[in-house]
Amino acid sequence: MYDLIVIGGGPAGLCAAIYAARKQIKTLLLSKDIGGQVSTTLGIENYLGYQFIEGPELIEKFQDQIRQFPIDQEIGRAVLRVERHNDTFDVVCEDGSSFQARTAIYAAGKRPRRLNVPGEAEFAGRGVTYCAICDGPVFAGQKVAVIGGGNSGVSATLDMVKISEHVHLVSITPLTADPVLVNQLTGAPNLTIHTGYQTRRIEGKEFVESIVVQDLKTGEERRLEVGGVLIEIGLVPNSDPVKHLLKLNQWGEVPITPGCATEVPGFFAAGDVTDVPEKQIVVAAGEGAKAALQSHRYLQRLQKQAVAV
Repeated sequence: MYDLIVIGGGPAGLCAAIYAARKQIKTLLLSKDIGGQVSTTLGIENYLGYQFIEGPELIEKFQDQIRQFPIDQEIGRAVLRVERHNDTFDVVCEDGSSFQARTAIYAAGKRPRRLNVPGEAEFAGRGVTYCAICDGPVFAGQKVAVIGGGNSGVSATLDMVKISEHVHLVSITPLTADPVLVNQLTGAPNLTIHTGYQTRRIEGKEFVESIVVQDLKTGEERRLEVGGVLIEIGLVPNSDPVKHLLKLNQWGEVPITPGCATEVPGFFAAGDVTDVPEKQIVVAAGEGAKAALQSHRYLQRLQKQAVAV
């Protein structure tokens, strides 16, 4: 029986584990992997203390700090569901193992929404990326395609037209981004907008060389020669394991209070899986710290109640 189980190995979960350990809480860090989205981020220029650092390097520094504390770790176990029995939580993993704790912090993050087209998985990290802010500079001077006509897609396009040879913006629907963003696209000489087109496949040899898009009205296919494909069609919260435990919002995120508490007593959440705006590394880390501190206060209240009885 642990005092706290932290579910998730991204910035929110790792920071929560460190803060919990510093409060001498008996803690288990449980995660399918370490790093989350940060592990696939090529470059980070907005994390305090570093003018530039690669995602895997930042995660390694987090891990170095984790190793200084007596934190039990179960890495490589994917969580299937979280259950509450009386006053404790039972975390069941896909491999059949389970772990129990008096409190839990759910920091499972989000994952990029996939196109699910041929070539996407094969070229991930070799021309296909899901974070224009992180990886856009890698494609400076190249022809690229941005997939997605919402705010994230149009924002990525605005960034890429400044540094790319040519940008193809591909969207199934007319652009749905805020008008103030769409208006900024006007007049960009190195931009071609393809609305009403669906991406069918991504092609290349060792790296991306082209994508094939289809006109949804005529059925005609076109091949666009690009060296990078920036997929910006949204993120999906990894909230399935807790959807029966509490009510999610319309986007599948876990609603929390300013103190990272959920509607379930003793169950806290932090990072991108929650409804906190601005999904950024530094924000997630801060939310993880808050969640751990609130978990500590909750455990103190439980202890006082037990003594009083």
